[in-house]
Amino acid sequence: MKRTLSGWRRNLAVLWLGTFIAGMGFSEVMPFLSLYVGQLGDFTKGQLTIYSGVTYAVTFLVVALVSPIWGKLADRHGRKLMLLRSSLGMALVIGLMGFVHNIWTLILLRFLQGLCAGYIPNASALIATETPKENSGTAIGILTTGYVSGNLIGPILGGVLAQLFSIRLTFVITGVLLLIVFVLSLTLVHEHYHPDLSRKQPKTRELVNQFKNPTLIITLLVSTMIIQMGNNSITPIISLYVKELMHNVGPITVVAGIIAALPGISTLLAAPKLGQLGDKHGTDRILVFGFVFAIFMYFPQGLVSSIWTLGLLRFMIGISDGALFPTVQTLLSKNTPQHLTGTIFSWNQSFQTMGSMLGALLGGLVSNWFDYNGVFIFTALSLLVNFIVVLIFIPSMRHPFATKG
Repeated sequence: MKRTLSGWRRNLAVLWLGTFIAGMGFSEVMPFLSLYVGQLGDFTKGQLTIYSGVTYAVTFLVVALVSPIWGKLADRHGRKLMLLRSSLGMALVIGLMGFVHNIWTLILLRFLQGLCAGYIPNASALIATETPKENSGTAIGILTTGYVSGNLIGPILGGVLAQLFSIRLTFVITGVLLLIVFVLSLTLVHEHYHPDLSRKQPKTRELVNQFKNPTLIITLLVSTMIIQMGNNSITPIISLYVKELMHNVGPITVVAGIIAALPGISTLLAAPKLGQLGDKHGTDRILVFGFVFAIFMYFPQGLVSSIWTLGLLRFMIGISDGALFPTVQTLLSKNTPQHLTGTIFSWNQSFQTMGSMLGALLGGLVSNWFDYNGVFIFTALSLLVNFIVVLIFIPSMRHPFATKG
């Protein structure tokens, strides 16, 4: 037992660092991706918007389509192999982005980036299967802080690198960072999972029959999509909303960067503690808290008139994220047969990616119809509907303080 425990702790430490670097590497290039598109041709404002949108969306689209395939391969051949495929592929593809000279080559590489995705869910699946069940909530909560903190630092680091060197060189540096992730995963991560090669992989329509509670699994996957849709609906308009609240006066970009980073900071602080509370007092309770807290924090964001109030509320949203995302993953882990863990975590990534796509599209539409503040109210209403669905289809959530799960 001592060897097993030390093994899962070592994996957690290495994969935390791996997800931190991966999260940092992925997010480094996102803030200036549209600026890079503008350097690749003499585009009109309309063309730049369209090309930027396609460049941004194509990766999410591919990830949503191929994640289930990678998940099945992970269950068949092991999660570590998928970690190596993803980290090495991303290192090469993102590094090559620094050498493109036309928009179509960049879009092609963004397409390939989608094919190479999967490091984060496979790291989560490996931790879920290698960690004792009684520690799974804590471990997944800690792992979440790796990606979130990397994702938090990435845009700041990317902006500094682009300012000091160039956007092109930033892509190359990001590729080198991901190559380090590949080496760490290859040499230090150990997996004791031995897949049953005689087991026939279920077809998609047969997958739900492998679970004791298929309704719970489907509800959790849909919840992942809606939660991420809410988060991503804010991303395209947050800097514009900050500009409006500051009346176009002052260091708008700096303040917008801080406001955008605040949820990540609070998620980093809250997720491990919430994971421990879930293991001790019941995962259902943490999920209910996450939904209720998020709804109450999103509504007033659309009504604020002060940048300080918005900053406080955005910080609070990170606490709800620290409750919702890791808790959904923990419930999926606890209610999934071990031989299907990789499949379900990949499906979870697909639903999260679909949420990212829907969020960006709906956020833009809602802001056009009801201005920026309407996006926050739309997000709160979406989460309210999601919470009602959870209460309907997962009966234990109706009385979480009488159960332990």
